[in-house]
Amino acid sequence: MTFTYEVIDHVQIAAPVGGEDKAREYYHEKLGFEEVEKPDLLKKNGGVWFQAGSVHIHIGLEDPFTPAEKAHPAIRVKDIGALKRHLDEVGVEYLADDRLPGADRFYAADPFGNRIEFLEWINE
Repeated sequence: MTFTYEVIDHVQIAAPVGGEDKAREYYHEKLGFEEVEKPDLLKKNGGVWFQAGSVHIHIGLEDPFTPAEKAHPAIRVKDIGALKRHLDEVGVEYLADDRLPGADRFYAADPFGNRIEFLEWINE
């Protein structure tokens, strides 16, 4: 092959039609992502885009909507303890998971029921 994969550009997560404000409340106000303006040609589709550092999350609208309860993005975090304390302060529930050797990780559900993993590799 003459090509190489570099990184994932973004992850799209589904939300029900009209879910943009709930997405803003969760991803921006609670998780601290910044909203990114969508290109004009894509605005008509609805949804909202977010970015924190090199992590890009696009919220797309689906009708009918079904949350992704198993499939999920995994976001690598530096100082996951600080993130846990922040989530405790803003009232976001999460579930710790110690089944991945070498990782401190947990899962949270966005306001639509989509699963999101946050993890920090302990020896990196």
